[in-house]
Amino acid sequence: MEFKTEQEKFWAGAFGDEYIGRNKSEEYLASNLNFFSKAFNQLGRPNSLIEFGANVGMNLRAIKLLFPNIELSGVEINKSASEELAGFLGQENVFNGSIFDYQPNVEFDVSLIKGVLIHINPEMLSTVYEKLYQSSNKYILIAEYYNPSPVTVNYRGHKDRLFKRDFAGELLEKCDDLELIDYGFTYKRDKAFPQDDVTWFLIKKK
Repeated sequence: MEFKTEQEKFWAGAFGDEYIGRNKSEEYLASNLNFFSKAFNQLGRPNSLIEFGANVGMNLRAIKLLFPNIELSGVEINKSASEELAGFLGQENVFNGSIFDYQPNVEFDVSLIKGVLIHINPEMLSTVYEKLYQSSNKYILIAEYYNPSPVTVNYRGHKDRLFKRDFAGELLEKCDDLELIDYGFTYKRDKAFPQDDVTWFLIKKK
């Protein structure tokens, strides 16, 4: 697999393999159920959704429990994670490769990205924003670490692997037919349903 950035190699390789086991738990699934029940509160009952950077599908498993009839697809760069994801979604619904190489030829009710934009090389963000936009016929959900201005943070001892900024704001500025319809925050110290300190933004095409 050819890669354009060092960040892609990082997640496609051994570090990405190790990441798989860190978030697979019933507690994390419960937290995701709580998260998506709030984040999707304004969009009714979607029929289809694609997730960029789906890993093994912990987000998609929660969404499937909330909307049993929804059609799900995922894009995942790590081969081991994509194989496990395919066991859940079906191989035909999984693209194993870089988000940069995914070609949106089908529109979904929702395009989702959660905890992935923070790991994208900032020079390639515009490409990912375009993929999110092109893949959606109605809604885009972005859930990431937020910062009003771009900053780089050391990630588990690695440099240039985690970036924080106003991702949703940049997408809204890039596409003038989008509007913000809801947003919220999850806190790592939540006593019932802890998540990372993630800010989410539900965006709709006008």
